[in-house]
Amino acid sequence: MSITAWHNEVLGNRAVEALKKNKFDARYFGTRDEATQFVLSLIKSGDKVGTGGSMTLTELGLHDKVKQKGAVLLDHSDPSLSPEQKMEIRRQQLVCDVFLSGTNAVTLDGWLLNVDGTGNRVAAMTFGPKKVVIVVGTNKITEDLDAALDRIRLKASPMNNKRLSLPNPCATTGVCEECEGNTRICNIYSVLRRKPSATDISVVVIGEDLGY
Repeated sequence: MSITAWHNEVLGNRAVEALKKNKFDARYFGTRDEATQFVLSLIKSGDKVGTGGSMTLTELGLHDKVKQKGAVLLDHSDPSLSPEQKMEIRRQQLVCDVFLSGTNAVTLDGWLLNVDGTGNRVAAMTFGPKKVVIVVGTNKITEDLDAALDRIRLKASPMNNKRLSLPNPCATTGVCEECEGNTRICNIYSVLRRKPSATDISVVVIGEDLGY
């Protein structure tokens, strides 16, 4: 085992144990292939599957694999959709059978931190879908909540703004500038300190770098 794989496994399992103490179903997988197979095992043909905007899901190829299982993919990021259609799909995601999402950070004490522009992703992660599956690479593990916020300001926010071609300052400077424009995507801050009491959540931690 390489030193990197060892470190990912140690931190990944620490995060998993902390998540379990916080009542989440949490599992560690050393590779993306193992994790992807587990996620797909939670989805049945005919299920309505919602997705939060997530580079992690994209890198795992889960959108196509979900459709290959015969599930109905509710993907508001489809560029062929009108703004009205995208909004309707976001609403459908709130009551879907399975909601798949990444997360911006997971702390070593088992907290999940997410920042959203519209709020549909954090809303669906918290309540509504019958099953929520949160997938995260070990690159998003942080020591505590302060470090998680720093990670979002330095990495997640500017990189996602650049990916979305938004005219926000961080897409130029590379770090959050606390902008006030209408295109700001850091509007809602959500911390899942423990599993929401009425929501079935599995957190899948993968020993690889995934997403921003």
